[in-house]
Amino acid sequence: MIIGLLTAVAASACYGTGSVLQAVGSRKSARREAAASSTTGVTQHGGPSLSSTAKAAVTWEFMVGTVLDFIGFGLGALAARLLPLFLSQTVISANLVITAVLSIKLLGIRLSRAEWSSIAVVCSALVLLATAAGPEGSGHTPIAAHWWLLVASVVLMGGGTLIVRLLGGRAAILAGLLSGLGFGALGVGVRVLNGVDPFHLPSLLGDPALYAILVAGIGGMYLHTVALQIGSVNGATAALVVGETVIPGILGVLWLGDASRPGFAWVAVLGFVVAVAGAVAVAWFGEPEPEPGVPGAGTAEAGALPTEVAAR
Repeated sequence: MIIGLLTAVAASACYGTGSVLQAVGSRKSARREAAASSTTGVTQHGGPSLSSTAKAAVTWEFMVGTVLDFIGFGLGALAARLLPLFLSQTVISANLVITAVLSIKLLGIRLSRAEWSSIAVVCSALVLLATAAGPEGSGHTPIAAHWWLLVASVVLMGGGTLIVRLLGGRAAILAGLLSGLGFGALGVGVRVLNGVDPFHLPSLLGDPALYAILVAGIGGMYLHTVALQIGSVNGATAALVVGETVIPGILGVLWLGDASRPGFAWVAVLGFVVAVAGAVAVAWFGEPEPEPGVPGAGTAEAGALPTEVAAR
């Protein structure tokens, strides 16, 4: 349990730091296109084009953030095997706290008293969850369920990407939510994946859950990038928290056999609900007003980077 918790906390730190660095890179790219009076970086619906997203992805900040995401993915996958999903996914989703704190320095955002209070609520809820968590379930499921996971991942990521592109600049929260659902499907896939323990390559390669992990991970990463380009980093990350936490947590209990300690079920439920509510509150209180006249920026954060960051 302790090793799993430490692994989940490390994954959370990697994801939180990576999100802020990716936001810095995304906004730097948006400012460059705006300064050049470029119209190629925005679709007819007001969202970022594929070329704009690709340009954001090659800034050094974004690349470092992506490396941290991959490290976080590995640590998160290990945590999903060691802990109940309602605990591992919630601890990992607490990267919103790290995102909010680092945003003070790197994105020039000032947190209000309400935001600090919300962060304290999230941390308190995580303590409740850690106290209540019991042993994780076996993760053994029929292969048909793995196929359903793959189908759901393809529909969510493919259909979600299409809807986000149609909505354009209005899709920041939806993109964040869909990316969270993708990362949640990834966590479930890691938990049920065959051929891992003991390692058996043919079983691993023949498991549809492996391809669900790839689809959900790549799709989730793309949608998260779009959300960071067109919306508040805290808002996008909070929507991601909801998608990444709620559904996997429920599936872990109902489908995979995750459980709380005897007599602590109400503590687990309370901690879970409070953690999600606190994460959403961070976004609600921290959502900035859009800055007029900055195309492709999405929010005031695009122009709010400190001078030393903008000069890099």
